[in-house]
Amino acid sequence: MNLQILFYISMGVWFLSEIIYKQKLKSGDKDQKKDQSTLSVLWLVIILSIFAAVTASHIFDIPIAHSAWIFYLGEAFILLGIIFRLIIIRSLGKYFTVDVTIREDHKIKKEGFYQYIRHPSYAFSLLTFLGLGLFLNNWVSLLFAFIPPFLAFSYRIKIEEQTLIEQFGDEYVEYRKVTKKLIPFIY
Repeated sequence: MNLQILFYISMGVWFLSEIIYKQKLKSGDKDQKKDQSTLSVLWLVIILSIFAAVTASHIFDIPIAHSAWIFYLGEAFILLGIIFRLIIIRSLGKYFTVDVTIREDHKIKKEGFYQYIRHPSYAFSLLTFLGLGLFLNNWVSLLFAFIPPFLAFSYRIKIEEQTLIEQFGDEYVEYRKVTKKLIPFIY
């Protein structure tokens, strides 16, 4: 299969999966919604970021590499991000919502990826954005593809962690001490 075709298919799967998550995985009437508009901010930033990254790839000629490996690495990151984000969402089950929410009988997940990082769903989403920037093979595109979503996710993490501290107190504070936000052992 042509790498370009695989790229377009993976981008379509990525967008479609995120739209499905947004429609199907919302908080319910019984849930304590604490979102503070972070979902709207995320969607706006993501759409603008992708548009800016793709546009920049057509305007600026500042390649990251002069070899095809960059396209393969970018596509690999996109696919890994999509697949592992789905795995994370499934592992959280009923506790995953697209908006910051506390559900009835909510518990802190500390197994699997959560043993190492507190926000693996965001980490793998960011891996997809990094992959997009690498696939476009343009330094400006990479900055547009990664930095705005990173800042938007950082804002959302701040809101989410405040909510979790309010709900779980010392249990969540202790969990934060033994895990990193997005990158195991680093950050």
